[in-house]
Amino acid sequence: MEIEMLKSKIHRVNITEAHLHYVGSLTLDENLMEAAGILEFEKIQVVNVNNGSRLETYAIKGKAGSGVCCLNGPAARMGAVGDTVIVIAYARMTPEEAKTFRPKIVFPKEGNLL
Repeated sequence: MEIEMLKSKIHRVNITEAHLHYVGSLTLDENLMEAAGILEFEKIQVVNVNNGSRLETYAIKGKAGSGVCCLNGPAARMGAVGDTVIVIAYARMTPEEAKTFRPKIVFPKEGNLL
């Protein structure tokens, strides 16, 4: 049996852009992704603190050090520039693995920087 556990979290990052007419995804500063252990094209959940919405999409790399957090495609309807979101990635593992696994949690500073 496998269970789904928190793998990575970027806690309280602010939306900097929203592009409705884009293929889809969430563009994130590459530095944030690396710090959290989130890979490009990895499935993520985005939880909007301001409006309570939750969506699943995938992460794409934005320019390192830019602080970008951009909702793309239909996801752009789930938040507004300035909203605070939590980006979460999960992993499946056995209960035995889960007992010793520790997720990577990132707390960005102002401007979505490390």
